[in-house]
Amino acid sequence: MIKVIGVRFRTAGKIYFFDPLNFEIKRGDHVIVETARGIEFGTVMTGVTEVEEEKVIQPLKPVIRIANQRDIEQEANNKIKEKEAFRVCLEKIRKHELEMKLIDAEYTFDNNKVLFYFTADGRIDFRELVKDLASVFKTRIELRQIGVRDETKIVGGIGICGRPLCCHSYLSDFIPVSIKMAKEQNLSLNPTKISGVCGRLMCCLKNEEETYEELNRRLPGIGDYVTTEDGLKGEVQSVNVLRQLVKVVVEQGDEKEIKEYPVEQLQFKHRHGKKEKVELSKEEMRELEKLEEEEQQESREAGESQENRNRQDGEQRRENRNRQDGEQHRDNRNRQDGEQHRDNRNRQDGEKHRDNRNRQDGEQRRDNRNRQDGEQRHENRNRQENEQRRDSRSRQSDEQNQSGEQQREYGELRQRRNRHNRNHRNRPRQEGQEGQSRGNDNHSEG
Repeated sequence: MIKVIGVRFRTAGKIYFFDPLNFEIKRGDHVIVETARGIEFGTVMTGVTEVEEEKVIQPLKPVIRIANQRDIEQEANNKIKEKEAFRVCLEKIRKHELEMKLIDAEYTFDNNKVLFYFTADGRIDFRELVKDLASVFKTRIELRQIGVRDETKIVGGIGICGRPLCCHSYLSDFIPVSIKMAKEQNLSLNPTKISGVCGRLMCCLKNEEETYEELNRRLPGIGDYVTTEDGLKGEVQSVNVLRQLVKVVVEQGDEKEIKEYPVEQLQFKHRHGKKEKVELSKEEMRELEKLEEEEQQESREAGESQENRNRQDGEQRRENRNRQDGEQHRDNRNRQDGEQHRDNRNRQDGEKHRDNRNRQDGEQRRDNRNRQDGEQRHENRNRQENEQRRDSRSRQSDEQNQSGEQQREYGELRQRRNRHNRNHRNRPRQEGQEGQSRGNDNHSEG
């Protein structure tokens, strides 16, 4: 189940469903809604009710707002403008010498379109007329051809019953009407008596058709033979449908008598059809045939007109839906582009911030590394200088030690050489002394 309200846009017009949203709407209120023709001003005929989703034509349009005083004044101004548009269109029709009868002019609430309703015997080429009207009103123009029943519904009038026409007062949709309905109700088949102001069969023939069908189903047909409750048999002469009474011609001896019985007191065999004892002249038969043909033609034209209107409404809804889809797609694309642009800007800002941070970090690391390298080089240089100084001192000390050793060795060598030289110089003298001593020894031994 879905909550809807019923809205009507003109007197005895069709009721359309709309979504009430969260508005507190009651019967008789005026609302602003969006239709296939544009923004419309309508009257609420049924308050908020719940209906099955299958009975609702999707998509269900929502109510834009409840009409305020300004909207009511604008609708009144549109009615005034419609009279002026009707007068201008009549002048243009006379100017172009078109065989058409202008019926009504209608403005949409937002003045986005002007509709002109007309009747004609055939197809009318009104392209030049549309151009002239568009140049005058500076808005979209739509000319819609309607039938005689639609004309009567718009114009209105008084029927032969003395009451306002049903189609103009309360009947929202035209229903098919046939001669069979008049026969079912035992009405006169005179075309002038069963035709309405529009020249077609009266719509009210449909009102009591179901009741008469149900009542006739219980009655015998005229000419049928029945058996009465008291055992008499006879032929049906006439029936009273509403009172459910049957007049039967019964035989009592040599005499025939007409008696009236309630249908419950009769026994009879139902036939598929009833005998029609209606005598019509050839002129009346031709008129009835012509009237029935016109009725069928009117029904076909109404069907075609309804199909055309449905097609136009479908095209209009499709155009509106395509426009809405295009706007939605454009909004989505703009939003996506905005998000993409924002994402790109954020990414660029992030990359730029990251690059700056990386550059700063790189510079910081480079500075730290340079400082560390400088400190390291300074330390290395100091260490090298210390090592060099230490090596120099060590080398100097080694050189000093080496020079001292060399000097000592040189002194020792010089001492040994001096000692050797001294020994060498003293050796001949010793040897002479030894020889002398040996000579002395030898001399003493001798």
